[in-house]
Amino acid sequence: MNIPSNILTLVAGILLTAVSLWYGQNHGLLPVQASEQAAQVDGLFNMMMTIATGLFIIVQGCLIFVAIKYRRRAGDNGDGSPNNGNIPLEIFWTAIPAAIVLMISIYSFEVYSQMGGLDPMASMGHKTPSQVLAQNGESTSEMSMSGMVAMDNHRGSIALGLGATPANENKPPAVLVKVLGLQYAWTFTYAGTDVVSGELHLPVGEDAQLDIAAQDVLHAFWLPEFRIKQDAIPGRETELRFTPNRLGEYPVICAELCGAYHGVMVTKLYVETPEQYQSWLDAQQVAQAAEPKTPQQVAVDVSKLSSNQYLQPYAQELGITPEMLQHMDHHQHHDQYSEQHNS
Repeated sequence: MNIPSNILTLVAGILLTAVSLWYGQNHGLLPVQASEQAAQVDGLFNMMMTIATGLFIIVQGCLIFVAIKYRRRAGDNGDGSPNNGNIPLEIFWTAIPAAIVLMISIYSFEVYSQMGGLDPMASMGHKTPSQVLAQNGESTSEMSMSGMVAMDNHRGSIALGLGATPANENKPPAVLVKVLGLQYAWTFTYAGTDVVSGELHLPVGEDAQLDIAAQDVLHAFWLPEFRIKQDAIPGRETELRFTPNRLGEYPVICAELCGAYHGVMVTKLYVETPEQYQSWLDAQQVAQAAEPKTPQQVAVDVSKLSSNQYLQPYAQELGITPEMLQHMDHHQHHDQYSEQHNS
């Protein structure tokens, strides 16, 4: 029985769509979702996996079909019939990928916007460059040196990152933590307290904001289970704002190559009940208040401390060995010598 080609094409299209949709939602490639924002990122990833699965099956299917149908047969030593282009086919394989890329771009733009990654100036109430100039009685056409300095100072105060949504504009976070990245550890300072820790604790279901900076080189603060990552930039503060929704222990990873011991720049994030979080915070305040302050801890300008000096009070808590501290100090002195010699 001869089945019309259009029916075969329809059946193949239905099977292709079914397989792609199933695998796109059941690939099992992602870790657990531990934040409210994770579902949005996973939705985008699942859509991309669905499209990629369909394209993979089409391309590999065409290759296998052509390899079998046009294989060399016994006694056939001639060349195939010449083909000189196919305009409709070229339009098809150009238009379809363009449409797919456009669709993914629009969807990813929407996800990033909902997570607060777009236009932090407008959504957080910061002034635009034109407003800064107007405040100084100038226009863009008559920009003076003072206006340029004002704009430059203003740019330095803008908080970049995820979480600057209009909904959060006038809503302070439930928990604010200052995060500092340095070779090769993370330190966390809890706003409103004197608690400084080498691990991050957050209450489940509470809106949390992390203000992230770096002391020495570029780092990247990455929480895989939360689907968020933000650069830690020397001299510039960035922001992450999210809501943990799953109790547990999760890794905090540096995702930016930052030096010889980049691979060990890992710590833990503990998502706890509000009662457990408050109990931990109270215990830390009592313990740290009872500890004698070292010269490193009372230094006014931590930027002038070497990595060894800054990390020494927290070395045991962060799991950093004395050998690693000595290597950091030697590495930093070598860099300073090289800079002076080159200058």
